[in-house]
Amino acid sequence: MCRHLGHVGPRPVTLASRVTEPEHSLLVQSYAPADMRGGGTVNADGFGVGWYSGSGDAGALTAHSYRQPVPMWTDGSFLDLATAVTATAFVAAVRSATVGMPVSTGACAPFRDGTRIFSHNGVVRGWPDSLADLAADLPTETLMTLEAPTDSAVLWALVRRHLDAGKDPADAVADVASRVLAAAPGSRLNLLLLTRDPATGHPTLAATAVDHALSYRCGDDGVTVASEPLDPDPAWTAVDDLRLVVVRDGTVEVEPL
Repeated sequence: MCRHLGHVGPRPVTLASRVTEPEHSLLVQSYAPADMRGGGTVNADGFGVGWYSGSGDAGALTAHSYRQPVPMWTDGSFLDLATAVTATAFVAAVRSATVGMPVSTGACAPFRDGTRIFSHNGVVRGWPDSLADLAADLPTETLMTLEAPTDSAVLWALVRRHLDAGKDPADAVADVASRVLAAAPGSRLNLLLLTRDPATGHPTLAATAVDHALSYRCGDDGVTVASEPLDPDPAWTAVDDLRLVVVRDGTVEVEPL
């Protein structure tokens, strides 16, 4: 059922500090997850990281991504890269592919469009029929250019449509999660979106918890939101189901969907 995390902080930290080094890092979760609600035993069908480089000034942040359709633990180059790359904001994910969906680079989260970075942890029940009505509102060109024929790619397209229309990032993920849950009851819809404010350049992290685990921790080096706590630190706070988590300007807000 995949695992993911997002981090936003006041100063750069290495990708490794969250993705590979902690006691229960995302790397460990890829082969020994603690909470795989709904099926699966490992997350070996690919991984990816998307991050910002540059200062936090308006327009100064640029985004980069690295994705591979292999288990994270087999990619020695990434494990080395993660110790060298620093960022103030990033999203990382490991994948357990739903039966019938492809294992390919294009199917690996996080997806990126400019400085907008997105991940989905879960599954849309009844795919693809259950999303047909919502997908019908997307432009044909969007559907024809999806990176992969997966539920996550369609969710990303739905979120992008809201962002393109000027909707606040938190409202965009909340609306998509709520509409998809109504169309496909029982779906697991942990969405994670990293964007930057076009006026200030400050990053915003928005996450939903829908029938899947999610926790967050606040520290001097920033806020980390993750499918599973990265270590036994009691500062981790579990997020209740059907909640929206928004990290903006160093503060965390949790509200019902």
